[in-house]
Amino acid sequence: MSTTFNTIDILTVPFINTTQEAFLSAVEDRVTTRKNTFVVTANPEIVMYAQDDAHYMSLLQNADYVTPDGIGIIKGAAILGTTLPERITGYDVLLDLLKWGNDAHRSAYFVGAKQSVIDALTPILATKYPNLNVKGIRNGYFDDFAPIAADIATKQPDMVFLAVGFPKQEQLIADYRHQNNGLWMGVGGSFDVLSGMTKRAPEFFIKHHIEWFYRLISEPTRFKRMLALPKYLRAVKKQRSKQGA
Repeated sequence: MSTTFNTIDILTVPFINTTQEAFLSAVEDRVTTRKNTFVVTANPEIVMYAQDDAHYMSLLQNADYVTPDGIGIIKGAAILGTTLPERITGYDVLLDLLKWGNDAHRSAYFVGAKQSVIDALTPILATKYPNLNVKGIRNGYFDDFAPIAADIATKQPDMVFLAVGFPKQEQLIADYRHQNNGLWMGVGGSFDVLSGMTKRAPEFFIKHHIEWFYRLISEPTRFKRMLALPKYLRAVKKQRSKQGA
């Protein structure tokens, strides 16, 4: 039986209202029973992009699960008078699924990032997850995804992780998910962190929900992207005003 969760709509994006533990249990059950599953881990930047792109919004609304990736989503729910129990971030979900996949002898396919990241990631996967069957691993620089999708269709992995950034990764999943009944999930820059090529924020920043600030001081070029957060909070407050009207 497939698990469904109550959702909270933030700017018309339906976020699942549950814990990471319950979410992972549902996903693992779906993978085990080979149910086609599309997961989006959405942060405020993704939500704001969807406000201006109706097609991308439809991709989010048709995903099986949209998780609150980022403290901004938690704050947005609070502004609307509801509570999301915790962040469910793409990177943490990836780590948990890789550990579970290793313990359960599952298979996975990885697409994304630069070749140098893939070169660093390959031995790490082999060392940390020796019982995970890596059915494919390749960089995210391709002109046509169709041959990669054909390889995925042939190999039928339990889990497919795309790290090519939004909105591209979600569009590719929507276009090709029918070729493999397993998990399809966009994981953004997670391969860079997992490979050790990019450092994740120290525990202090994660614990205090200011990971975004660490990324900003580490990569000042992200400043323009960070402007999505105040725009997002203003838009959520406007949604609250309309709901109260």
